[in-house]
Amino acid sequence: MLKKNIVLIGMMGAGKSTIGYGLSRKLNYHFVDIDVKIEKLENEKITKIFQNKGESYFRKIEEKITLSCLDKTKSVISIGGGAFLNSKIRKKINKYSHSFWLNWKIKTILIRIKKNMRRPLALQLNKKEMANLYRKRVKIYKLSDFKINCENKSKNEIINEITKIVKNESFTY
Repeated sequence: MLKKNIVLIGMMGAGKSTIGYGLSRKLNYHFVDIDVKIEKLENEKITKIFQNKGESYFRKIEEKITLSCLDKTKSVISIGGGAFLNSKIRKKINKYSHSFWLNWKIKTILIRIKKNMRRPLALQLNKKEMANLYRKRVKIYKLSDFKINCENKSKNEIINEITKIVKNESFTY
C-alpha cells in the first residue's frame, strides 16, 4: 500500500506548523495543522481547552481529529507534540504516512517554548519537568520514519532536507 501523507512530529516549539506550511507549498500538498483544526472545532484556544476541560478531554478530541485527517491524501500534517504517543494515531501514521521527527536539543526547545507561552504544558511545567517530558517523548519520536536534526538549520534548510528525502524515497501517490 502506498503511503499518502507526510506527518511532522516533535516537541512543542519544534516548528511543525511553520515547517509544515512551507513544505506543503514546496511540494504542492495540502497543509493540515491539527491544533488549528481543534481550535476551530472547539471555538477555543488550546490553552483554554486544557484549562477549562482538561488534558484528557483535549487528547480525545486530538485523537478523533488526527485519525480523521490521516485519511486525506497528498497532505503535510502537523500533529501536536503529544499525539504521536497515542498508539492509535502512531499506528495509523505508520501504516498510511511518512513521519518526520523535527529533532532539536532540549536546551533549544526550552528557549523556543519560552518565546511562545501558548503551550499549555509549558505553562504548567518547570524546566526540569519539561526536560523529563522531552526525554519521555523522544523515546517514542524515535519510532518515526525519518529523524531531521534541526539544530543550527534555517527553516528553508529543514524544508529542503525533507524535500530531498521525499524525492529520494520516490514517494508516489
